[in-house]
Amino acid sequence: MSWERQITLKSARELEIMRQAGIINAEALAAAGETAHPGASTADLNAAAEEVLKKYGVYSPFKNYPGAYPYPTSTTISVNEELVHGIPSSKRKLREGDIVSIDCGVVYDGFVADSAITVAVGEVTEEVAKLLEVTEQSLYTGIAQLVAGNHVGDVSAAVQNFVEERGFQVTREYTGHGVGRQMHEGPQLPNYGIAGRGMQLRAGMTIAIEPMVLIGTPLTRVLADQWTVVSRNGLPTAHYEHTVAVTDNGPQILTLLANGTSPGRIQVPQL
Repeated sequence: MSWERQITLKSARELEIMRQAGIINAEALAAAGETAHPGASTADLNAAAEEVLKKYGVYSPFKNYPGAYPYPTSTTISVNEELVHGIPSSKRKLREGDIVSIDCGVVYDGFVADSAITVAVGEVTEEVAKLLEVTEQSLYTGIAQLVAGNHVGDVSAAVQNFVEERGFQVTREYTGHGVGRQMHEGPQLPNYGIAGRGMQLRAGMTIAIEPMVLIGTPLTRVLADQWTVVSRNGLPTAHYEHTVAVTDNGPQILTLLANGTSPGRIQVPQL
């Protein structure tokens, strides 16, 4: 995929609009996650998210996003070895022990929020449970580096080091990105890098940080549907994402529920 590389610094008013978009997005993710039980289809999860969007009169920037052909739904639902961009289907039924990555976007008053969670369907193996925990914690480790004056490489290195020190791998082929009036803006934010390198972060930047973590290899391939990305070795993957504002008072997560929690965890760490 390609996207506009420009960077826009958001005003306090624009950040408030993005926060409202983020609340709706978090509600949509929560609704989809609560639907993830054995026997549910991935289309059921997408429908649950779309009901939330419909309630607020908003839409997802994912639907009709350009690619090999326009992306057909409001969410991406990726199961087990599917890393990102899985297309929801009424034929794909969830089973006990699956893990499901749910990615959703919202356009509200001209601004975009973008976030993702990975949820377990019933009981999962110890290794998969560790994969989920490490991926989610790496997200917050990266967020803590989204500080004015730091560099993109500080964020990337923090995510990479946290993940690799715990025996997992980060993707090299897919990245986080700036977000605002468009879903994909600058700067690009890889999940690997060197501290102190790259663009310097400035207050007003809004960035979707999204660790994508694999077992055993960082290598991926794209399925015949030309959207779904899977791990090359067929092992499980996980994906967590928040839209975050860089502010003079530290990082501000914009894609939390109204009560300040994430749909992917009970409490958000103090940053």
